[in-house]
Formats: sequence, C-alpha cells, structure tokens
Amino acid sequence: MTHQTVGHPAQLGLPDDPRATVTEPSPSCPVEIALDALRGRWTTLVIRELLHGERSFTDLRQALPALSDKVLSDRLAHLTEVGVLDRHRQPGWPPRTHYRLTPHGHRLGPVLQALWDWGAGR
Repeated sequence: MTHQTVGHPAQLGLPDDPRATVTEPSPSCPVEIALDALRGRWTTLVIRELLHGERSFTDLRQALPALSDKVLSDRLAHLTEVGVLDRHRQPGWPPRTHYRLTPHGHRLGPVLQALWDWGAGR
C-alpha cells in the first residue's frame, strides 16, 4: 500500500499515519500512550488478573501475594486514571471496592499476548 502524500510503500510494523513520522517522542503518540498505560512493574500482572473478570482489592492481593498494598494501590489508581479500569465502591462497612477493565482496557489482552509471544521468541 502506498501513502498518497509520501509516495512510498508502507513498511510492515510502521503505521500509515502522520504521527509515525515524528522525530522525537510525543505524548500524543499512540505507542507512547500504550507504554505509559503499561508502565511500572506489576502492571501487566494486575491487568492479567482483571482479564479474568471483576476483582476486589483483596482478590488482587490474594492473586499476587508478593505485591505490596502500596504498589497495588498505585497501579490501580494509574490504570483507572488512564481509562483502563473502572473503580466501583460498594457502600457498607467495611466498604468494598471492585475493579474491572473498561472496554478500552480489554483491548490490552491481545497487546499483552503479542508482548508475550515476542518475548518468548528470543
């Protein structure tokens, strides 16, 4: 496929998008946005757990016992802020907070699989 304004064939792995021709990282770059969402150790494991369905903070703590409460809280807050998770607090005592992937967050499943496949192919 040839881009009409560039006049050369598109290369495999390179998007046919003007944002792909920047000369320095840009916060509006879709790859930078995805990498920012996945930043931090444990983030991919938190997402993996939520790909199985809605989980409470306690569920996630039990599934990832080596993960500290502070880091788990940080990852959940970040993923909620960037639109990967929805956070639902249930009234009552003690209050229970549940997390679930947004539709946008569910789209990270194939991304994580592609990263796994690439890493396993070394």
